[in-house]
Amino acid sequence: MKNTNNRNTFNGSIGFILAAAGSAVGLGNIWRFPYLAAKDGGGLFVVIYILLALTFGFTLLTAEIAIGRKTRLGPLGAYSAIKKGWRALGVMSCVIPAIILPYYCVIGGWVLKYFFVFITGQGVAAAENGFFGNFISSQIEPIVMTLLFLFSVAVIVFKGVNKGIERSSKVVMPILVFLVIAISIFSLTIHYTDEATNVTRTGLQGLKVYIVPSLDNIGIKEFFTVVMDAMGQLFYSLSIAMGIMIAYGSYVDPKNNLVKSINHIEIFDTLIAFLAGIMIIPAVYTFMGKEGMTAGPSLMFISLPKVFKAMGFAGNIIGAAFFLMVFFAALSSAVSVMEAVVSSFIDEFKLSRTKAVNLEGLLSVIGAIIVCLGYNVLYFELPLPNGSIGQVLDVMDYISNSFLMPIVAILTCVLIGWIVKPEFIVNEVERNGEVFKRRQLFCVMIKYIAPILLFILFLKSVGILTII
Repeated sequence: MKNTNNRNTFNGSIGFILAAAGSAVGLGNIWRFPYLAAKDGGGLFVVIYILLALTFGFTLLTAEIAIGRKTRLGPLGAYSAIKKGWRALGVMSCVIPAIILPYYCVIGGWVLKYFFVFITGQGVAAAENGFFGNFISSQIEPIVMTLLFLFSVAVIVFKGVNKGIERSSKVVMPILVFLVIAISIFSLTIHYTDEATNVTRTGLQGLKVYIVPSLDNIGIKEFFTVVMDAMGQLFYSLSIAMGIMIAYGSYVDPKNNLVKSINHIEIFDTLIAFLAGIMIIPAVYTFMGKEGMTAGPSLMFISLPKVFKAMGFAGNIIGAAFFLMVFFAALSSAVSVMEAVVSSFIDEFKLSRTKAVNLEGLLSVIGAIIVCLGYNVLYFELPLPNGSIGQVLDVMDYISNSFLMPIVAILTCVLIGWIVKPEFIVNEVERNGEVFKRRQLFCVMIKYIAPILLFILFLKSVGILTII
């Protein structure tokens, strides 16, 4: 295989690490990781997640970044460049981010709305029952906020790899990390006395709920549920199986040390995910008890505003800082999602970056407006195979995350593990003489363990396997 296309590269390994970590550190880390940790035995989930991140997640992350650097192509063309007849896998890898971007920008618009509410001192209103529902079901304001967020994303992608993605990552990521650490520390210092029960709860008690493994009512079935939840979370956390890391890998200088870069991305992402739990779980536990932990958007847009309200005057300040941090996390991830599609358009259709961004931007605007209208004029309820009831956003999320992503990951394992063989990736990782210490682990995971785990996850996602 030979590819001689001219391609921009990140100016250094730091730029690549921050950009890749920025993609990984998104909304999935901020709301989904804490919720799953609270649901799945606290520290038990955290321990299993870390183990899977260092094995399963590392394997897919390494494969995708190496594929990108080896082929110097976006996801649409990378797989067929590796092996003729595998173009369909590239198409799926490009379709996934194209589906994700519209609804991700809608959620980014929700984050913007809440940031504006708190920064203007109106946080008490956001804590009222019905505030979130009334906002997302209105016909104009969610679309305006979504377009503002999407415009911010498009501007960064339009400026390109170096002046846009890399430069913004070097600004956004340090601010994001600072805010995460600051809010985490504050979360541990708070305390609250429930007047109705006269029970005092503290942030440190909430930390104990988070980090101390709970084996209560954990049998074999429950344990495998935790494993599947942690593995599913890795897709969100590491941005794998959605073409993003292939696109970013294609911009990595061939002289860079991939081993060190991948290690740093793993550490960065896992640390932020863990800190997200420290930010949220102690605060929610302190003011609302364990019953305050609810799934998905409800945690961020319903439970947390009530927590900020209970903090009194400081609530608006902490709330504004929190939603600013979430905005940066969402922005960096959305940029990577758009770039995965834009890079494919540039490679496959020979479009200029301007035309590719405009095309993907237009498609995303149409999709995002449909998602927004899904909460009012286009509202419907559709039973999904995983047992949930969904409308437009949920259906798009299910198709991309629960259906297509496991398929892409399984086929990637088959292609690398059995068709072109693991040495294809190993040779790329070691091309500059680097020592690939987890080489044997990678080979065993990509051929045997990862495909089996992914197949089980897929069966669970489509509702075939119901015992887990």
